[in-house]
Amino acid sequence: MAETEAGADRRPPADATDTANAAAGTATGTAAGAAGTVPKARPGKQRDPFFDNAKYFAILLVVAGHALANLLGVPLAKGLYIFVYMFHMPLFIVITGYFSRNWTFSGGKARKLITNVGVPYVVFEFAYSLYDWLAGRNVLEISLLNPYYLTWFLCALFMWRLSTPVWQQIRWPLAVAVAFSLLAYMSDLGGTFDIHRVIGLLPFYVLGLTLRPHHFELLKRPAARPVGAVVLAAGLGFTYFAMNHMSRDWVYWKHPHDELGVGNVAGTLMRLAMFACAVALVAAFLTLIPRGRYWFTGLGAATLYAYLLHGFVIRLLDFTGWWGAGWMHTPPGVVVVVGGALAVGTALCTRPVVRCMSWALEPKMTWVFTPLRRPGGRTRERVPSPNGPRIPTVGD
Repeated sequence: MAETEAGADRRPPADATDTANAAAGTATGTAAGAAGTVPKARPGKQRDPFFDNAKYFAILLVVAGHALANLLGVPLAKGLYIFVYMFHMPLFIVITGYFSRNWTFSGGKARKLITNVGVPYVVFEFAYSLYDWLAGRNVLEISLLNPYYLTWFLCALFMWRLSTPVWQQIRWPLAVAVAFSLLAYMSDLGGTFDIHRVIGLLPFYVLGLTLRPHHFELLKRPAARPVGAVVLAAGLGFTYFAMNHMSRDWVYWKHPHDELGVGNVAGTLMRLAMFACAVALVAAFLTLIPRGRYWFTGLGAATLYAYLLHGFVIRLLDFTGWWGAGWMHTPPGVVVVVGGALAVGTALCTRPVVRCMSWALEPKMTWVFTPLRRPGGRTRERVPSPNGPRIPTVGD
């Protein structure tokens, strides 16, 4: 969903442009050395901690939301759940789109898409299916065409990234994406690749593609913080007011209008309202994100680990019947569960987890690929990045 790093000081690997610039710099340095002068070291690109902070707090919302899903009999949990689901994935998707602005098929980026998104999708699709089967499901079902549980996001991300060059060529990309999204909910497209979510949430990705740094600078201004806090508070209050008057299925973004029991006109108006609310809540949330570097900043670089792994913890509590404990279904119990979810989400972003699970989320698969092909049949080998492997995030 965004550029990533193992810690606060790791830079993303160079692409083809970086490699060419580095080669030019090497040649220049050699010539300067021969002339008796020493060239100055080129400073490395600095990451903006604001986005890593945003991703860290956003993944905590995801984990807390999945925990609250098991306590919806408690009004406190139900309101928080719907509120979080209104904007937590749009937030990740907007950030993903923002850092995908320069995505192309050149420079081996397609390979990164395969290894950092495609391969984890296959691995965790198998892993979650086996996990369910071993926990007592009678039938072992593995289908790469029907994303299971959390893996839908990887499937969607793969398709969104592939479509990036198309959106970069359209004069009004956001309007076109919104039109596609609204049309998608007017008919049943089936469950293959969770296609309603892929198309339905596409406008948030395209919105990210259209954003520029100065848009986020507006949200970083101190004057924006109180406005953002008021918007979030109003959104939470409205959620508690409306939660018993609307179907929760709206916030999942995966059901056509007929399954929600509304016509296309009413459904389209509802979707437009949800788009507006989600964008407002995403912007309000970002106004409250710390701008500096803190102990949790580096954790925001490994949010894909927390995203894909926390489901095993949620499912374990389900399989063992722990979610049925009476004390959890009380307001104090909801507070304890949310606190536990925040702790789990934080732990799953740490370096020990990254080291243990990098084989699945950052597989080194150079043996699978051929040399990069040039037009006319020429090939060239990929130049290894001097900056080492990158850590994927939910927004990567």
